[in-house]
Parts: sequence; C-alpha cells; structure tokens
Amino acid sequence: MIKPLDIVFLGLSLSSSWGNGHATTFRSLIRGLAAAGHRVLFLERDTPWYATKRDLPAPDFCELVYYDDPIAVTQEYAQRLREADAVIVGSYVPDGVGVIDAVKALGPKRLCFYDIDTPVTLEKLNRNDEEYLARRQIPLFDIYFSFTGGDTLHRLERQYGAQRAEALYCSVDAARYRKSGDETRWDLGYLGTYSRDRQPKLEALLIEPARRLPHMRFVVAGPQYPGNIDWPENVERIEHLPPEKHSAFYSCQRFTLNITRADMVAAGWSPSVRLFEAAACGTPIISDFWPGLADLLPENEAVLIARNTEQVVHALTSVGAERRQAMAAHAQRRILKHHTGETRAAELTSYLTGIPARVPETAKHPFRLQNRESEYAAAKSRY
Repeated sequence: MIKPLDIVFLGLSLSSSWGNGHATTFRSLIRGLAAAGHRVLFLERDTPWYATKRDLPAPDFCELVYYDDPIAVTQEYAQRLREADAVIVGSYVPDGVGVIDAVKALGPKRLCFYDIDTPVTLEKLNRNDEEYLARRQIPLFDIYFSFTGGDTLHRLERQYGAQRAEALYCSVDAARYRKSGDETRWDLGYLGTYSRDRQPKLEALLIEPARRLPHMRFVVAGPQYPGNIDWPENVERIEHLPPEKHSAFYSCQRFTLNITRADMVAAGWSPSVRLFEAAACGTPIISDFWPGLADLLPENEAVLIARNTEQVVHALTSVGAERRQAMAAHAQRRILKHHTGETRAAELTSYLTGIPARVPETAKHPFRLQNRESEYAAAKSRY
C-alpha cells in the first residue's frame, strides 16, 4: 500500500471547464487521489477568461489557490514545492516556461510534466513555438506524463530527450458520470469547444446528416463557434454546458458523436475525456477514426466508426435499439474498469513512488542555499 503523498499541481485550470478539457481531467484525477488519502494543492493562474466562468471555484477534494504573479506564487509556496513528494506542471500553463524554470530552481523531490495536449505540444515545438514548454526543459522532468500513448512515448524519449515518458490518459469520474434516466431528446449530439481543424468533421458527421434527416433532432454544445456557421433548423445549440449537466446531456442522446483534433488523429492513442464520459453514461458512441481507438473500444462491438456522412446517416436510420444498447454496455464496462479517476490516480502514484525522491540540496549542503537562490533569481529574470 502506498503511503499518502503530498502532490502539487500547477495546471491550466481546475475551477473552470469553459473552453477546455483540462478541468474535468484534473478533477477526475485529483478526486481519485483524494479518495486514496493523498494531499493535493492546485495552483491556478487567475485569468479573466476563466474567472467569470468558474463552475468549481472552491473544490472540497483539494486545496485550490489562485495567483496573479507566477514568480510570486512560487516564492510564497517555495517550502511546499520543495517538500512535496511531487510537483507536476501541466500543459498550457500561462508563462509555463518561466514557471518550470522557477520550480526547478527550488529543487523539488520529483518534478514532472503532465501534457494533456501532447501532439499539439510537439507540433508547436517543431515550429519553435515555446508558448508553455521549452524543448530544453523536457529532459528536466523525472517523468513526462502524456495523455497520448503509443509511439509518441518513444519519440519523447528518443527525439526530445525525456528521461522517461509514460501514458497518463484522461479519465472519468464514475460517481458523476452515469446514466441519468432522462428521456431521449436528440438523435445525435456533440459536446466540444469550436476548433477549426475539427469543424470539417463536424460538418460531415453531424451538420450534413441533420440536413439529410430533417425529421431527426441534433444538438451541439460548446463555446466559441463562429456566427457564420449555417446551422440547420433541427440542430440545437448550447453555448456552454457545465460538467454537472453532462450526464443528463449524454443520457438524452440516442447516439453521441466523438470528433478528434487533427494532431491527435495523426499521433493516435489520444482518447478524449469526452469519449470516457459518454461511455460511462451508457450512451452509444459514433466516433471518427484514429489509430488506437480499437484498442480502447473495439469497432462495432463498443463503438461505431464513421468516416463520412453516409455512415452516420446509416447508423441513425438502421441501427436498432438492441444493438445500440449492447454497444453502449460494452463500452461502459471497459471504461469503468480501466479509465476511472481512481484507476488513473493509482497509476500516477505508482509511477511517482517508483522513482527515488531527490534529497533537497539544503538538507545535504545547507551552505548551497545561496546557489539555489541565484538559480531562482535567474529564473525570475526570464519573465
């Protein structure tokens, strides 16, 4: 049995699920950690676009601290960062490069990175775009956790110099995602923030089927869709759907649609948190194709794969209730067995305790504290 750990996360957002999939991913994982008795501090940048759209401003399963100045917060929490069993920095943290340098200069016992956007991150680095992570920083992490598995893990180690890369997929909070019992309102629905590279698939796999099947009902929930999209009259729009309404939303659909970003499709083995949520709610899933999907959910047994409009139309008009329910039950069993927050938390803590903790420099050599402060000052100067 693993002794309780003290873990500090610096992530994009825990408080607001608006326009991002990070919040629900972190919530499921950290709830799983809390259920196992671990202590968690989450440091979140107080950004105006999330501040007005918080659906979990004060979680009861961890300590959440908002900050304005990334250097000031690492100073204020320097002792906690040094003494924590692990410090985990997430992708898309504002001023992430400076944050990582500042935390590294404190000499934490274990420093890790959790990339919830791995294919996007690597594509950005290949363009010399170091918005939240510098290529030189990848070898600094004891473990590079990636929400993408497969060959990407080997690439992280071989091409980018990661000491160790491990898959840490998204997960679902099984206590909050379950069939609600609501009556069916829509034949096909989609939950996701607007993304330019996903939009052609949304057009082909939902909007065009809606045009061809005017007697059926469709729904798209998510923010940031441009005003010039020609939505058919039988497509309902929901601007933002807070997580507490997700279960009812999925439960009201005859099928739900999963669409994957182009970078994730190219990398493969990048299951969306929405895929896990829908399966946990027992909703039949139609998904675009990406390498690794069949390992997660076998095609035609737990998911229907659609590559064009005609295949979606066929599913909506030809697949009967008995087959839909059998596929949904198969997917639900697999997801609840392997992809809950509790399962993912156990994986994370097993990885962390499998590497030795770094002894703080000040404990080994108190006179080196001044050198650490010099490194910290250098990190601060990079802002």
